Amino acid sequence: MSILSIQSHVAYGYVGNKAAVFPLQTMGYDVWPVNTVQFSNHTGYGKWQGEVFSSAHVKNVIKGIEALGVASKCQAILSGYMGSSDICHAVLEIVQRFKSKSAQVCYLCDPIIGNKSCYVKPEVLIFFKEHLYADIVTPNQFEAEVLSGISITKQDDLKKAADYFHHLGVKIVIITGVKLKTQQAYSLFISYGASKCHLIKTPVYPFDIEPNGTGDLLSALFLGHYLTTQDPLLSLQITAYLLDKVLYNTSLAKSRELRLVGMNYKDFDEKKLAPCLAF
Repeated sequence: MSILSIQSHVAYGYVGNKAAVFPLQTMGYDVWPVNTVQFSNHTGYGKWQGEVFSSAHVKNVIKGIEALGVASKCQAILSGYMGSSDICHAVLEIVQRFKSKSAQVCYLCDPIIGNKSCYVKPEVLIFFKEHLYADIVTPNQFEAEVLSGISITKQDDLKKAADYFHHLGVKIVIITGVKLKTQQAYSLFISYGASKCHLIKTPVYPFDIEPNGTGDLLSALFLGHYLTTQDPLLSLQITAYLLDKVLYNTSLAKSRELRLVGMNYKDFDEKKLAPCLAF
């Protein structure tokens, strides 16, 4: 089974494709990484070297894959950070073309626009507001609020925000980093099917500097397990379990880079999966 992953790439550290490809490979997937940028490291360090690739570059790489006659093997497409509207439209065009060849292709879009504040170009925000097209979306709470226009402070707000995405045709909505004023803090929310909503609480670890790439890793883990189980809730529970192991190891190492090498992301202990709050 093959997954096309269109994301950023760094030589040092684990964000974008560096956070997604290895975990998916340990799960048995043939991953086709297409990089939208190639940097020395992620921009959270404040300095970096490298290049942002053009939409033409991304399109040409995909055309090369299609020319091999292997596009029909693609089971899913995963996209993360996109630095311009040109890249956004290129990815949308690629997704639509692959889906026209096989309706079974599943597309997970992480609509990255920021955390607490927008750090993408205004044109990217406009794109996601006007052209968000995916089977699965994984925004954080800030992104869900900005895109839906709904301030999330209680459970009903989560449902309303999820309904915004469902009305766009999104089948599965996952909101990360959930913090509600009305009850204990929860980390993950999922909405799917006939108004099925669940919250999953996950541990919080003390970091001097929060590691980047957790959203990229979460999206990859969820997609990989969902393609196998076809069970959205179980897939998110497995994802939460595996992500917690990575964050625990990262905390022990006192690292600002995710400690994701050395794990097999296909293995999990069903008895230790996080409980869910249904509502």
